[in-house]
Amino acid sequence: MPRAGHLVVFTPSGKRGHFSTGTTILDAARQIGVDLDSVCGGRGICARCQVEPAFGEFPKHGISSNARALPERNAVEDKYDRVRGLADGRRLGCQARIEGDLVIDVPTESQVHQQVVRKSMDNRPIAMDPATRLYFLDVAEPDLGTASGDWQRVRDSFNAQWDIGSIEIDIDVLSRLQSVLRRGKWKATFAVHRGAADAMPIVIGAWPDYVESAPVGLAIDLGSTTIAAHLCDLRSGAVLASSGVMNPQIRFGEDLMSRVSYAMMNADGQERMTGVVRQAINGLAEGLLAQADCDRSLLLEATIVCNPVMHHLLLGIDPTELGQAPFALATSDALRATAREFEFTALPPAARIHLLPCIAGHVGADAAAVILAERPDQSADLVLTVDVGTNAEIIFGNRDRVLACSSPTGPAFEGAQISSGQRAAPGAIERVRIDPRSGEPRYRVIGCDSWSDEEGFAEGIAECGVTGICGSGIIEAIAEMRLAGIVDQSGLIGSADQTGTARCRPDGRTHAYLLARRDGADIMVTQADLRAVQLAKSALYAGARLLMEEYGAESVDRVVLAGAFGSHISPRHAMILGMIPDCDLACVVSAGNAAGTGARIALCNLAQRIEIDGIVSRIEKIETAVAPRFQDHFVAANSLPHATDPFIRLRQSLSLPDCNFNTARAGERKRRGRRA
Repeated sequence: MPRAGHLVVFTPSGKRGHFSTGTTILDAARQIGVDLDSVCGGRGICARCQVEPAFGEFPKHGISSNARALPERNAVEDKYDRVRGLADGRRLGCQARIEGDLVIDVPTESQVHQQVVRKSMDNRPIAMDPATRLYFLDVAEPDLGTASGDWQRVRDSFNAQWDIGSIEIDIDVLSRLQSVLRRGKWKATFAVHRGAADAMPIVIGAWPDYVESAPVGLAIDLGSTTIAAHLCDLRSGAVLASSGVMNPQIRFGEDLMSRVSYAMMNADGQERMTGVVRQAINGLAEGLLAQADCDRSLLLEATIVCNPVMHHLLLGIDPTELGQAPFALATSDALRATAREFEFTALPPAARIHLLPCIAGHVGADAAAVILAERPDQSADLVLTVDVGTNAEIIFGNRDRVLACSSPTGPAFEGAQISSGQRAAPGAIERVRIDPRSGEPRYRVIGCDSWSDEEGFAEGIAECGVTGICGSGIIEAIAEMRLAGIVDQSGLIGSADQTGTARCRPDGRTHAYLLARRDGADIMVTQADLRAVQLAKSALYAGARLLMEEYGAESVDRVVLAGAFGSHISPRHAMILGMIPDCDLACVVSAGNAAGTGARIALCNLAQRIEIDGIVSRIEKIETAVAPRFQDHFVAANSLPHATDPFIRLRQSLSLPDCNFNTARAGERKRRGRRA
């Protein structure tokens, strides 16, 4: 029977519940453990509980919502808006009352435990060849004897003083040119951008007199879950500031196909998703400028990498064609535009935006950026590069041949679809170890350096507590459960009798493992959690195996894990689960935010930006959605670590318990004498 009340789904956590008419959003959030801040006791004073309701058709959530699901702003909200201002679309969670099915987004600033966006930059040295440079000019003053305009005399000065040849000027700079020249007493600094080797240079910035400061640019990794940006000095290549935020499109769907569905089922769906992601990038840019104490007028360029759906939504293109075979892109070429065309108000209107090329309908510019950062096309070894995320980009090959595909891993690796899952934030369990004999766990949480069984742990978590488990934590928990004989090869959690630990508890028709105790509800690893991770890891492994098969390789020499999640998972535990093909663990390395590094390389080096266009044209694209063998690989990869692949190197370094909890004989198994 359907449950009474209105269905409300909170993003980005994905938590949901049914609530009676008149329940405030803040009360609803507290009832189901959603991380929504409030310090004024629900009086509408602090406004820490601001939320953003989303309306429309949400097929993944099973919700059809309209503006009638919330009443109009009340007197308290109106007063707050008059006095302090309330952004369009925002509501106070303590005042807005539920009157229908809803999707509610909790923005970062309204979360008590804000996510740690881990897409940091590695700041590796880059050979500088920026597309944007500054030039200082002495410009001839006008006189009655000449009819030339100010721009014509600036152009002549460029030719005489810098031998720059033909040159254009952006309309925004032209509108300010006369003022700049006169304030500088006919001495001025100009920013000149050359977008391609054969492109005519164009003036995109102008300042009176000599400007000593360097121009700066943004390297942006626009992911489906997080957006990371790095402010870079365009003379030295140094990273001046880095930051990241959750992608606000999560409220429209956690995975890419959900967002495609939202665009298909809502007339203004694409426009809304385009608007919120551009707004988020503006906010990031403003924050980075403030962090680095940098003049906005010097922010002259940005490179952006993203997957194909994000690419289309950023550009304002309907992504519907990417949701169905043959997954046609509107364009796969690199794109150049201005900040004003993207409505990036945090940048000067004439600033140049460069999007790297996409590889295929499901393999985007972020994969091209990973290739630019890691250069598998120059490797003698057979290297598998995996950018792990909601949609994993997989690249395999060497200097002879490079293949690429994407695989729909879903949000489980980000902590979503997990019963106690959460994004990476203070209080989230990120490391797990389980004693193979007693079945007792110990763990570490983000924000505390001590393990749960060490002195100082209680003091270390005094402020944040233990709030849930993030992606790296759930991977380690399940792998440790497999090592300890709590989970069998098929992925089934055993009972207390079968495993010898009372931490295995009945959970409906299956069992769950008690990982940690916390106020309100224990943190359990359920059978549903395990299945979600199995599906994600099977998709990842199947994609990798498909590329290996297409190449004709039976093994890999080296594995590179990229992306925010890939940088924080343990290679050993990933191998135990069978997320990646068998390989010497010493040859499994983390590349950090390789997509962000590739974006920075493209920002700082025009020659590399041009080179990646040629590399992408030579990459062989494999479409997993229509590949006949993908499903076979996927099914075999459901086992832990695999149904048929022997994982010889892994088994040389550890022993996996031989247990089967789906037979009567398994119930008689004793833990005594089991080897770790």
